[in-house]
Amino acid sequence: MKLTDFKVLTFDVVGTLIDFERGVLASVRRLGGAAAKDLSDDQIFEPYMRGRAAFPGRSSHEMANVYLSLAKELNLPDDPQSAAAFQRDVLEWPAFADSVAALKRLRKHYRLVAMTNADRVALSAYAHTLGDPFDDTVCCDETGVAKPDPQFFAYNRGRQAAFGYKFSEILHTAQSQYHDIGIATQLGYATCWIERRQGNKGFGATPVPEAVTTPTFRFATLAALADAVEAEARVAA
Repeated sequence: MKLTDFKVLTFDVVGTLIDFERGVLASVRRLGGAAAKDLSDDQIFEPYMRGRAAFPGRSSHEMANVYLSLAKELNLPDDPQSAAAFQRDVLEWPAFADSVAALKRLRKHYRLVAMTNADRVALSAYAHTLGDPFDDTVCCDETGVAKPDPQFFAYNRGRQAAFGYKFSEILHTAQSQYHDIGIATQLGYATCWIERRQGNKGFGATPVPEAVTTPTFRFATLAALADAVEAEARVAA
């Protein structure tokens, strides 16, 4: 199986293209001031994940509550102004350094489709940050469920079929073993794991999967995926 066998790349967005971990850490440390200065990354990520589990709704609204939850755990400022600032920051989470350029390169070879648990407001902000690279987008507002729910993947599979693309022509590309790689593999997708945390211990601000699934393809960065696609395309030309 080759990368150039596919016509559609479906992408997880937050964690794969958007560096939400960097965004969360920067916001919490800025808003927490001296009380957050000595907290490790994991000391911030763990209550962040508990807060997100407690408030799983639309990310353009519920992240203020996520902040209040983690702030209470960590004894950080938990006033409404800090929560509102965290909510605003969520819409400005940065892209990974290679995302914009790599997506431009990949779009020359594939239809690019966002598949994200973010809601439409947040996805619009992230798409703008990424240079508006997507030919199609699917988010929780349309599906009514969030990954790793199989119905999220079923919705998108049907949507791409309506545009004339076969299931065998889709390569699902993502960082999260928990939300994406494991369930997509179980459902029969070809998968590409962008291992953003390669070399780091643990799973950061992403839930720990029951097991680490072996993907169809595996790269440390999106740029490395784009390099591999272009190398295959040159050989085929």
